[in-house]
Amino acid sequence: MEPVTSKSSPALAPVANGVVSPLLTVIVPACDEEATIVDVLRRVDALALRTEVLVVDDGSRDATAAVVESAAADGLPGVRLLRHGTNRGKGAAVRTGIAASRGDIVIIQDADLEYDPKDIPRVIGPIVEGHADAVFGTRLRGGQPQRAHMFWHYAGNRLLSLLTNVLYNTTISDMEVGYKAFRGDLVRSLSLSSSDFRIEPELTAKVLRHGRVRLYEVPISYYGRTYEEGKKITWRDGYRAAAALVRFRVRS
Repeated sequence: MEPVTSKSSPALAPVANGVVSPLLTVIVPACDEEATIVDVLRRVDALALRTEVLVVDDGSRDATAAVVESAAADGLPGVRLLRHGTNRGKGAAVRTGIAASRGDIVIIQDADLEYDPKDIPRVIGPIVEGHADAVFGTRLRGGQPQRAHMFWHYAGNRLLSLLTNVLYNTTISDMEVGYKAFRGDLVRSLSLSSSDFRIEPELTAKVLRHGRVRLYEVPISYYGRTYEEGKKITWRDGYRAAAALVRFRVRS
């Protein structure tokens, strides 16, 4: 994929009573998520937000693409399906979504319901209000429902966040969180290259190195899955994330 170059956000569109509502792009990377993807799309559609929803089917072997197309034709017209012919990884799906996005704000929404779309207004709130350029959800500061974490995942997330804070002189608590929201022009200006789960440290590193980016965190709920329930990330991805944090810090 070619690097995504900077382009300005589209003009905000006026809605009822002259109120200006930003266009929110919701990027949904999906691979073999036919059981949950339609529920995710319906929950996003139920939000009182002006949205475009980009589902990026990353080479699914199940009926993910078919159920998304059916849902889009049956009451969810704001959903657009983008397809990878083969599985290229979450990072590649996110990059495809960013390149196709038009939103003033862009957020990444996993397709497995570990993150509930009802939290989206809370996550994007600091951007909408003009306080932030990027907002990360956090599962590790409390305040919202949390399924008990697998211990080694919890410990790994803490260590990766600590490494992020040391390398980039910041204080975030949950670098690996899937809920990341950005001003559209900001995220489209980033030259991203990761195709796997290293997209999380790459997005974090490049936002923090961008200069004068106002990054906020907002507590979110978390309904984590076990491996038996379909969780895909493993301890190997933790090592790769740590190496990516170091690499993106020293790379000019």
